[in-house]
Amino acid sequence: MRRAHQPYADAFAHHRIDLTTPGAEATIAAQLRDVGLVTLDGLTSRNAVLAFANRIMNLVPHRDSDSDGLTTIRDTRRHTHRAGFAGFGNGNLDPHTERSGTPNPPRLMLLVCGQTAVKGGESLLTDGQAVHTSLFIGGREAGPALAQPRTAFFGAGDGHTTQVFTVHRGQRVSVRLRLDGLARWSPIVLPYLPQLGAAAVRHQIPLALAPGQGYLLDNERWLHGRRAFTGDRLCWRALGHPRFPMPRGFAPAPEAVPPPMLSEVG
Repeated sequence: MRRAHQPYADAFAHHRIDLTTPGAEATIAAQLRDVGLVTLDGLTSRNAVLAFANRIMNLVPHRDSDSDGLTTIRDTRRHTHRAGFAGFGNGNLDPHTERSGTPNPPRLMLLVCGQTAVKGGESLLTDGQAVHTSLFIGGREAGPALAQPRTAFFGAGDGHTTQVFTVHRGQRVSVRLRLDGLARWSPIVLPYLPQLGAAAVRHQIPLALAPGQGYLLDNERWLHGRRAFTGDRLCWRALGHPRFPMPRGFAPAPEAVPPPMLSEVG
């Protein structure tokens, strides 16, 4: 069956930046500010991933990271059905924002493939700008409701009260989302969750990463997920804040500019 939405025949090639070219860091920074997504290759070892991550971001350690700041992503066979640990299983992973239950999620996420799955395991990326446009135009009431402050709580007992769309200065917008058992919702937005989930899936872009290939995304704009897999799939992930200036969120499509009464709330 044909997928409903496929903006690029080869999303990896479309967003790829050659790390060996002079000024690659500046090109990466510009592309992240523009579209929020970069694809990369040639990162064939954990040390190479770590070295590149440290060139681009200040790493943020967290619950799942190893002592060097990277997180090893694989099926541990110990986290099945545990809310908040789906990334360490082998099932489907819903579109989400990394560290959505913290007050200030890391701005950048780098994921690099170390070993492919036997079957499945493709990364699934969703442009939050496309979701925002869809819900503010096609959804009409859905977009403004999902931008109402304090209509979602993400995380466990120490989680964070927030909203799916946050409007920043200059009418820029960031997206924050999770759809698992650690998401709780205000009655204001409950009727619109089916539209939200459908839009997040409809705009997914699949990336079948080979060893050494990866992506770097703006965690305030892009959602990420994964298809279920079999085999010993292995990835390395880095989270952090950019070593270069980046304005908050993304510029919404002109026809989807949020109402002016919605203000910045974390």
